Amino acid sequence: MENKGTRLGQILSIIKKHKLSKQMSPQKLRMLIEDLGPTYIKLGQLMSLHSDILPKEYCDELMKLTAHVEPMDPAEMEYVLNESYPITEEYPNGWNSHFSHIDEMPIGAASIAQVHRAVLTTGERVTIKIRRKGIYEIMDKDIRLLKHVSRLIPPIGYGSIKRVVSIRDVLDEMWRVAKEEMDFETEAKNTLEMTANQAGLNYIYVPKLYTEHCTRSTLVSEYIEGCGVDDCEALTAGGYDLEEIGAKLIDNYLKQIIEDGFFHADPHPGNIKVSGGKIVWLDMGMMGRFNDNEKRMLTEGVRGIAEHDILRIENALLSIGEAKRQPDKDQLYKDLKDIIGRYGSAGMASIDVAEFLQDIIEVMKDNGIRIPRSMTLLARGLTHMEGVLTKISPDINMVEIAITRIQANPLDPSLLKDELHDYAAILARSVSHGAKIPILLSNILKEYSDGQSRINMSLRADRNTAWLLRKIAQNLVIGMWVMALLISSAILCTTDITPKIIGIPYLAFIGFLIAALIALYLVIRHFISKK
Repeated sequence: MENKGTRLGQILSIIKKHKLSKQMSPQKLRMLIEDLGPTYIKLGQLMSLHSDILPKEYCDELMKLTAHVEPMDPAEMEYVLNESYPITEEYPNGWNSHFSHIDEMPIGAASIAQVHRAVLTTGERVTIKIRRKGIYEIMDKDIRLLKHVSRLIPPIGYGSIKRVVSIRDVLDEMWRVAKEEMDFETEAKNTLEMTANQAGLNYIYVPKLYTEHCTRSTLVSEYIEGCGVDDCEALTAGGYDLEEIGAKLIDNYLKQIIEDGFFHADPHPGNIKVSGGKIVWLDMGMMGRFNDNEKRMLTEGVRGIAEHDILRIENALLSIGEAKRQPDKDQLYKDLKDIIGRYGSAGMASIDVAEFLQDIIEVMKDNGIRIPRSMTLLARGLTHMEGVLTKISPDINMVEIAITRIQANPLDPSLLKDELHDYAAILARSVSHGAKIPILLSNILKEYSDGQSRINMSLRADRNTAWLLRKIAQNLVIGMWVMALLISSAILCTTDITPKIIGIPYLAFIGFLIAALIALYLVIRHFISKK
């Protein structure tokens, strides 16, 4: 391992070579990273996933980075295996107690890890993903060195109004993400969760994970024969219908996003195979996650796009994001209207979903709305999916499939419960504020009688108008009570309270009954009064 002084000198020399004394450009940043080597190329690839931090043109340029990494030499691989599978009473031969054979040449080598075919002592064919020797320490040291020289690298500016991105902040975020990707225990948990979410779908498969053989530095999973999802020639020769594969692939990906809230964030063709009539998801090292509120708002946003409802989209974005400052809603509405105008005039079938979502992210940036990492991962994931679909089934429209899925699953029960609670809270606040009206009126009248306030108003109403106002007030109060009964009864239906009548809790049944009787009374009274 190179000493700190030598590596620092190399970094400074490379910075000087690229003449980074002026404004940083996307091309300069990419070339700098390429010259710094495989570790930095990996960081650059991770940076390309963060359009919440970097401008779009930088992310697009960094996506061009390709790491050509030499595999570990056999001695290094042996070291990692011995460290991961120490000799114990249960495993007296160390890693040889787990594997009867591991291919010396990897089937894939990257900056952080490499993958080998192997055979367990029980006979199963597997793949073993092996983390590179000392990669954590190497990346930690390189990040520290980059932070040390970051003051020599000019800030990244962009936009019509000058915005500056701190290189040190970018490095902090990249190191956090890199540490997640280097922890194979996290990837193992992701794989198990993905497997559970896809259970029951006979056209989707996630390779079996052999958890008893996994460690923090190795990941062992079932070996899958098959062809890449974008290998049109092989798929056609195998008798597959490309349109069917494309439709099932995007439908499942939208299920991951909208229903599961846990989706593959790196769905490039190398991570998706077709085998035995099933679509196979590989490599769960990078996953995105939406909480219940984000899922609900994402659904609202898709509906807003379908209906060209700009206010609906605006409310969804403000709920998903976090405003760094008080947003100018007029400007946000105008920006969203411009986007919908550009895409909406040609119809949904022509929408490039990835490009559309990236434009939405740029609008959020411009309006000072912090973008959650899940949204940027989604944007990159959809970019990959658009690329796959363009190759195998270009006529499939992602937006139409998303709307169909949302309409088929209008509202998850847990989300329904959340919405009912939200409405109940709004109603409770309304009732609370309404109850204060007499007190406020009393205070106003007292202040007026004491000469502390003046009221300049003139109210003139004939007998019929006064009667109409009283009726309106009465109907509003009765309507609020009916609403309260309906919402509280609906919330009770989401619980397991007993006894029940026709499957509905007794108290909820009584509430619905009373609300129905009151509504019936109002209808009858309305027709009588008209006569």
